[in-house]
Amino acid sequence: MTTTKWQSDAKQKWDDRATFWHAKSKEMWDNGSRKSIVPFFKKHVPKQAKVLDLGCGDGYGSYRLWKEDYDVTGVDLSEEMVKLCQQHVTDDMNHLQFLQADMLSLPFQNESFNALMAINAIEWTEVPNKALHELLRVVEPGGYLCVAILGPTAAPRINSYDRLYGKDVIMNTMMPWEFKQLGEEQGLSLIDTHYVYKQGVSMQHVGSLSDELKQSLTFMTLFMFKK
Repeated sequence: MTTTKWQSDAKQKWDDRATFWHAKSKEMWDNGSRKSIVPFFKKHVPKQAKVLDLGCGDGYGSYRLWKEDYDVTGVDLSEEMVKLCQQHVTDDMNHLQFLQADMLSLPFQNESFNALMAINAIEWTEVPNKALHELLRVVEPGGYLCVAILGPTAAPRINSYDRLYGKDVIMNTMMPWEFKQLGEEQGLSLIDTHYVYKQGVSMQHVGSLSDELKQSLTFMTLFMFKK
């Protein structure tokens, strides 16, 4: 597959930001905006499932899944991120591995995985529908796709701000409800949703709102789809 300028620029961005991301990754997964992801995943995906963690970053989320008795393969576009992933792997460990690859052309056979996790990853593709097709290719029928999409209150929209000036960007400002529709149009069944809000928002503020209004206030929306 020919690498586009979008892909090469995104790879360079994450190569450059790998050290910065690594410095805050563990805190996000343990106590911050990503702390509910592993419990949400465990709620639906049986232990010992073969899982692809797409856009795994420095690998800490993959490691957390492995500790919960999953067989995990972490993949990231950034070579620098994958180097950081290796700190989680020792010679005596099984069922946890990492490799550098592009989500638009994954180096796996059809239906290789029981489940897939993609946390704030699909937004980094020029055409998210193409990425979703590739994700579906590697997940078995009846398998699970746990996908997190940044919501309207997420500050990282700085990565797409230049579009207002007509400049090239490397992040797609896809909204959670757009990805939900995209998944359903591809035949996926939505079986659960979890909303992550910024500090200061309590369920008494949002509990009675419709799903659309809940999503509009989110920092991140977690979807669990079944293929």
